[in-house]
Amino acid sequence: MTTTQQMRASLALLLFPICTSAQAVDAGAFRAAAHAYRTAHEAEILREFTDLLAIPNLASDNTNIRRNANALVQMLEKRGVRARLLEVEGSPPAVLGELPTPGAQRTVVLYAHYDGQPVDVSQWATPPWTPTMRDGRIYARSAGDDKATIIAVLTALDALHAANLHPSVNLKIFFEGEEEAGSSHLEAMLRRHHDELRADGWIFGDGPNHQTGEQQVQLGTRGVMGMELALYGPNRALHSGHYGNWAPNPGALIANLIASMRDDDGHIKIAHYYDDVKPISAAERKAIHAVPPVDVALRRELGLAHTEANDAPLTERIMLPALNVRGIQVGGVERLAANAIPTEARASFDFRLVPNQKPARVRELVNAHISRQGYFVTSDSVTMAVRLAHPRVARVRWTEGGYPATRASPDDPFARAVVRAVADGKGKSPIVLPTMGGSGPLYLFEQVLGTPIVVLPIANFDDNQHAANENLKIQNLWDGIEVYAGVIGRLGAYWH
Repeated sequence: MTTTQQMRASLALLLFPICTSAQAVDAGAFRAAAHAYRTAHEAEILREFTDLLAIPNLASDNTNIRRNANALVQMLEKRGVRARLLEVEGSPPAVLGELPTPGAQRTVVLYAHYDGQPVDVSQWATPPWTPTMRDGRIYARSAGDDKATIIAVLTALDALHAANLHPSVNLKIFFEGEEEAGSSHLEAMLRRHHDELRADGWIFGDGPNHQTGEQQVQLGTRGVMGMELALYGPNRALHSGHYGNWAPNPGALIANLIASMRDDDGHIKIAHYYDDVKPISAAERKAIHAVPPVDVALRRELGLAHTEANDAPLTERIMLPALNVRGIQVGGVERLAANAIPTEARASFDFRLVPNQKPARVRELVNAHISRQGYFVTSDSVTMAVRLAHPRVARVRWTEGGYPATRASPDDPFARAVVRAVADGKGKSPIVLPTMGGSGPLYLFEQVLGTPIVVLPIANFDDNQHAANENLKIQNLWDGIEVYAGVIGRLGAYWH
């Protein structure tokens, strides 16, 4: 056994004690039922999956988003799950399913979202809403993010019913319809439907599995904020020979401003930025060190000789705040290059937050930093009068929909129970990751509903999430069905 394997085994024993033999038999029955049902109904399962993937699912496409929601209601009712639409003014519908279990002491909500990211059809090898199977994968928008979880949950219910096995908890199922559009109506929906959504815990079926292909359970997500920045030079482009070294160059200005905000190792240089960051706990460090190392292989695959912070492990880096420069626009390059001083430069950023960081405080710190660099900071349109009144002007606009991070403790009873139930469904202990690098509005469920949350992904890590040619490995769907069968059938045995 390698050192890493020993650490993982030690962590599993510490956090999630070994089941008794009777429990192991029960666990095997749920996993076996899922496997048997899947192998006997593969064509039927894939047909239902591809039918769902074939419905376009942009949250802004009201007609098709309702087609998705109505189809999901029918799919739930087909399994004997009481289902209906939840809405607030202006929102896409969410789908709520309820399946009570006689004698169950706990209620869990299984979450997935059915909307998807926008598409540039020209970038796809096959049409995004014409599901295509090749090389053991299904290619379609939302194949991995996030309709696979929907099918895994529903098929797990089919498998348990066919084997005359029963859930160990009361089930609620919540399918959101605007997660990829920022969940702008989610808080209002949770508050209006608070009583219907009351539960003891939520399991979020979103995101990819570990880069090794191993099943993982994630205990949180980073928060996220977006910012658009514009800096200004002359109000018309100027000849770089006649006016260079005289007229301010917005391209150089924005490069220097970005360099003042972060260094090449990703350290954020904004004053007091780390003051609110919650320290990593001993239990979280233990979990981090137990995760199989993938950095060397990832660097080779991605063509990176080195990564930030002297090749610090990815699992450590995603526990920290991040400032990402997601785009810079100024002048032209190559055949569009001109010997001219451009009129303005723009940059787009996303900030990934960790526990205890608040979006309002981050905005305050970033705006103050830009001001200290000599800029007049405004969110308004920049007029000629503003340009003439200030030597340097920065238009800073923060995008709507930012939110804080959330992270459960590895010692939380719900988290421990989910990990053990996932192990029953998978047949071995999953990787426990304190946080995923991506973001989701999980904080709303904690703040509004007051329930603990755990993230349970099933998609392959290379699913081209949010990009062209999004895909799901079919084996990940088969494995996901067994995982959710274990969770539905075994969670109540461990959750006390």
